Amino acid sequence: MKISGIICEYNPFHNGHLYHIRETRKNGATHVVAVMSGSFVQRGDVAIMDKLERARLAVKSGADLVIELPVQYCLSSAENFAAGAVYLLNSLGAVDEISFGSECGDVEKLSRALDTVEVTAMVHADEIREIMEKGYTYPRALNSVINGIDPEIAEVIAEPNNLLAIEYLRALKKFSSGMQPYTIKRINAGHDSEQPENGYASASMIREKLETAKSASVISEYTTSVWTSAISNAISKGETASLSRLERVLLYKLRSCTVEEISQINDVAQGLEHRIYSARMAGSLDELLFTVKTKRYTMARIRRIMLSLLIGITKEDMKQLPPYGRILAFNERGREILAQAKDVASIPYAASIAKLSQLSEVAERFAELEIRASDIYGLALETVTSAQKDYRAKIMIDME
Repeated sequence: MKISGIICEYNPFHNGHLYHIRETRKNGATHVVAVMSGSFVQRGDVAIMDKLERARLAVKSGADLVIELPVQYCLSSAENFAAGAVYLLNSLGAVDEISFGSECGDVEKLSRALDTVEVTAMVHADEIREIMEKGYTYPRALNSVINGIDPEIAEVIAEPNNLLAIEYLRALKKFSSGMQPYTIKRINAGHDSEQPENGYASASMIREKLETAKSASVISEYTTSVWTSAISNAISKGETASLSRLERVLLYKLRSCTVEEISQINDVAQGLEHRIYSARMAGSLDELLFTVKTKRYTMARIRRIMLSLLIGITKEDMKQLPPYGRILAFNERGREILAQAKDVASIPYAASIAKLSQLSEVAERFAELEIRASDIYGLALETVTSAQKDYRAKIMIDME
């Protein structure tokens, strides 16, 4: 029995994800546990479909157990996103490896990149800060400095999947994890690529096609029939989500809060609260985002901050590691993973958020944010859903 962990969003699942799971199994994994983003995703957006439906489909597509990544980690930096997910996998106590994609496909090179990043961040902190003061993001400033030290490593960290892979390695190191890293070289269509290649397309291109065509048939060659059918069904029932439907509630939230409230929100730093507050005059979401955005602050970061403001995710919320793992779906092999983890897991894993919320004050806060996120997500659907849906959620158990 070899258990491999995958960190994912499946927003939506595509042929690249299928390739990842198959290659992970070819590497000897008999069981696959996925830690998946829930209602919101790391690019600062709503998930295209309900998290329980995506978890169900993930199990139909090769995962055996799906655990939800808490919303505050979904709407955070790559470092926090990776740390939360790796912590949940590590806390199971039964996962042998973490499997992730990367452009370079070389764990040793990624490890060297991590060492270089950590040393450079410490030794050249002043130089990095000087570049940032010119209006550049931290990753760009860091890359600029590293390029003068080791151009090969600078090239590695310039790629988005490599950068996320490095954060997974950082998290493994942080938690002194015994899970072994295994990376699969990303093939064909690149991250956020606007062009398909050999039957592979990026999730962003797939979402764009769905938004334009309002039909799942346009993406059938880039994903599995199970996902095509499910997305088609979701479209027909008004069960797909769009950030644009949250425009008015986001504008209301900004217009009704104070600078102090904004300053407490996760990832707000360097006086950014004043820039965000000054955007309260905006008459549309796009105007708001473009008013705040600069070279220093990416659009994804601004979207994450605005959604965190809406949900109420503060800097304090990021000081706690997940106190539990919430199960969204599993099959027979998933049950075997849970049985293996039963006596060795360092935190509880269960399906009921009501029961998990009663574990501690920290657990209550995590559950409160998750339920609020789901309630807000329901407003982003074409057909608005009722509140408190998380309490009534029925997880998918597939014993076929």
